[in-house]
Amino acid sequence: MAINGSTAKSSVTRRSKSFLEFFAGIGLVHEGLRAAGWACVYANDIEEKKRQMYEGHFGSSPYYHVGDVWNTGSVLDRIPGDSAFLATASFPCVDLSLAGHWKGFRGDHSSTYFGFLEVLRQLRDRLPKVVMLENVHGFLTSHDGDDFERAVQELAGLGYWIDAIALDARWFVPQSRPRIFVFGFHESLQSPLLIRRTNGAALFDAWQSAADQSAALRPAALQKLSARIKLPTGWATTAFSAPAARRVTLDGVLDTDDAQAWWTAEDTLKHYVMMEEPSRERVDKLVAQRATTVGTAFRRTRRGKTRTEVRFDIAGCLRTPKGGSAKQIVVAIQRGKLRMRWMSAVEYARLQGAPEFRITVPETQAMFGFGDAVCVPAIRWISETILTPLYESAGTIRNKQSA
Repeated sequence: MAINGSTAKSSVTRRSKSFLEFFAGIGLVHEGLRAAGWACVYANDIEEKKRQMYEGHFGSSPYYHVGDVWNTGSVLDRIPGDSAFLATASFPCVDLSLAGHWKGFRGDHSSTYFGFLEVLRQLRDRLPKVVMLENVHGFLTSHDGDDFERAVQELAGLGYWIDAIALDARWFVPQSRPRIFVFGFHESLQSPLLIRRTNGAALFDAWQSAADQSAALRPAALQKLSARIKLPTGWATTAFSAPAARRVTLDGVLDTDDAQAWWTAEDTLKHYVMMEEPSRERVDKLVAQRATTVGTAFRRTRRGKTRTEVRFDIAGCLRTPKGGSAKQIVVAIQRGKLRMRWMSAVEYARLQGAPEFRITVPETQAMFGFGDAVCVPAIRWISETILTPLYESAGTIRNKQSA
């Protein structure tokens, strides 16, 4: 609004394109966001070894805080005074999966989510405009959806409108890694892109239309929960579509040259004998055809016995290598010869969409870091599709208000 022929300044200071990265691990959320100009001003994780990997790649990072998120005061003391626009939280998944015996938020690991919420609560007027949570698909189903409901209810209680999608890394890389992303849009966020769900009947429901546009990312379990859960704020979204379909293969991701640490014939035969019948039949056929191809395998217990399952399309979900069943195996067939070996940390990085990540730690430590991380291109897509447009449009609104 013009006053006496001059332009009035906005009473709202635009926040920088910065973010807080909770449960940061080795920094793959950071890796995905920085391509669009996002700057990390605070990162937190409880494991020193994760920080070592982080700094090996990003360089000296004095903003990286190794400490328990439940130590709220210690966390708050390290968060810069200027408000960040975004906070991300890839909180521990172990209790939301079989590995944690489905304890959900009753477990000690996944319940650290509430330590993150307490930090947000204490930030008060410095609350980020947007929050992004990330976790395994079991987040939706843990205790029949009650854990998911509690998570979004408490986030909404801080003034956030909620959205959620299911995004699989296989849209971008040859790895099956389905993840749930929850977004919180603070009630103070003004953006023409943000569509809030209206109550009651309407001739045209803009929220439903936008949700339908991205239906491929909204599985039935998620739709059921969003219909069931009544939030103190509500559900909101932006209009976007699922990522464009693309063909991703293991070629170029897995190394097949002679320099690799291939197993002895005895170890290869041991795992060949352990193969499930469909896997063994597929391998036998490719060997007989003298084919040249590469795939992956992992071990799991079937009917009380350890079995090796092989696939040649994409890799299974990477995990931390705490046991043989969690470690990925490279299966190569070259001119009719079968070779097998453990997957390397470099290949883990490629499957997470981070081929340029600098690895400066021992092999097993690196695999722990990548196996406990997010897929970089998935984060980059979220940034390009949801986060950056929201940031830029919010700035546009503030500029219009100041005119």
